[in-house]
Amino acid sequence: MSLDTLHLQDGITRLALAPGIGGAVANWSVIATGQPLLRHADERALAAGTPRLLGCYPLAPWSNRITEGGFDNPEGWLALAANADNSPLPIHGSAWQQPWEVIEHSERSVLLRLDSQVPFAYRAEQRFELNEGRLMIHLQVTHQADTPMWHGIGLHPYFPRTSHTGLQASAEQVWYCDAASLPTHLSALPAHWNFDEERQLPAVHTDNAFIGWTGQARIIEPQAGYSLEIGSDQGIYLLFCPEGKPFFCFEPVSHPVNAHHMSGKPGLVLLQPKQSHSLTLSLQYRPLS
Repeated sequence: MSLDTLHLQDGITRLALAPGIGGAVANWSVIATGQPLLRHADERALAAGTPRLLGCYPLAPWSNRITEGGFDNPEGWLALAANADNSPLPIHGSAWQQPWEVIEHSERSVLLRLDSQVPFAYRAEQRFELNEGRLMIHLQVTHQADTPMWHGIGLHPYFPRTSHTGLQASAEQVWYCDAASLPTHLSALPAHWNFDEERQLPAVHTDNAFIGWTGQARIIEPQAGYSLEIGSDQGIYLLFCPEGKPFFCFEPVSHPVNAHHMSGKPGLVLLQPKQSHSLTLSLQYRPLS
């Protein structure tokens, strides 16, 4: 596993990537102040060799947990084993657990690629671009197996969190979950999860999928003096706010948790050989006046 990092900068922000650690973002920060805009990863975090200690990583060919030991495809059952030491279920696909190849690299842009055979053949590409304080990530997955498979996609960024961190992210409904973070029922938004207007992050443990997202959101850090404007082409986000931690996750994804076992497989895409599925996320840094 390579611990080498690649660097981009646009005069306002600087990005460090760790292609050998799951194609992950290690750090994204403001050049003038050093302010981290994603959770900061030090040398110890990089040496641990897992994207789960870094700033952001790709989710493919699915997001989050899958139950029942696999899922059904048109050509038959795909068996899956647990793939993380902190989860009894297969989680987040396989792209985050493999090294990625650097295809292109310039001052403001990088293209990474992964040709995976696990759990089936697919190619994933990530294009990272910096421009005037804006980070754009485009993730695309192309199905390479001979038979069709259900695909999902997502990104898993970790953001700094303080007691004053605010979020604005309009959605229509939320999936309630059980103790294993598996969805139980879809419901209207309770007050503490209604982010139509800016509000502080919930004090209660949150690990839920929000449906009917507009694709626009904003993170506000008043003490650190900046905001992040979020844009995505997806209509679902996962919000993960672990209690007592200095970070939270706001994850644009194509499908709710365990969609492989929901009626109609909502948000999943059945890809034929050579067909592709993609996701775009933009994060715009804005100093607060």
